[in-house]
Amino acid sequence: MTPERLARIKQILDRRQPDLTVLTDQVHKPRNLSAIIRSCDAFGLANMHAVWPKEGYRAFRKTAGGSFNWVTTHTHPTMTDAVATLKAQGHRLYAAQLSDRAVDYRDVDYTVPCTVIMGNEVDGVSADAAEQANEHIVIPMMGMVESLNVSAACAIILSEAQRQRKAAGLYDRRRLPEDDYLRLLFCWCQPTVKRYCDDRNLPYPPFDPETGDLVDGVGWMEAVRRQRHPHLVEESCEKMREKMGSELKF
Repeated sequence: MTPERLARIKQILDRRQPDLTVLTDQVHKPRNLSAIIRSCDAFGLANMHAVWPKEGYRAFRKTAGGSFNWVTTHTHPTMTDAVATLKAQGHRLYAAQLSDRAVDYRDVDYTVPCTVIMGNEVDGVSADAAEQANEHIVIPMMGMVESLNVSAACAIILSEAQRQRKAAGLYDRRRLPEDDYLRLLFCWCQPTVKRYCDDRNLPYPPFDPETGDLVDGVGWMEAVRRQRHPHLVEESCEKMREKMGSELKF
């Protein structure tokens, strides 16, 4: 971990917005989902929420540009569950939905804890989610087409959210809770170790946030080996003892 890389990671984390997020309502085209994740990263969102379509989810990494590594995606089984979770966190819900009560997307307040709900490519936001939303928002259209691609619309809305939040100074100070900040700092600085631990359900090792390095990487790995494969460690120690014994003979 170079000092320049560590400084860049900390700079990004210092701008992350923990209380601005996007909720996708069964958006089914992988390229759209990947582009939405990319927009979330670009505008400083720490989290994205999703209710996947029935056929599941597969992001196109080329479209996402690696941003799936930088935005935490939370999956919900239904929109009812997702809406309840976000409302419990105190979020206002802004559904991108053409309706009689829809307002210009620039006329709502994005400086409060809020979620932008983006509907799927065919049916839009589901009826239940639309009913529970605090506001319906639309992007005024000046051409022949009636709507934008869902990922393009999401980027436009998040751009306005960024404008409002920047004017309010919300990007000028660290806003992530300390535990979340340190967890993400570890994950971003040590992605290989993170994957190793996640795959084996292991706790993350001690980590120095000042350098981005493990406190004692060799010692930690040796402890993991002892825990997971005690017989192999014992065999290795026995061979070492035998080797040392032979070398001590004159």
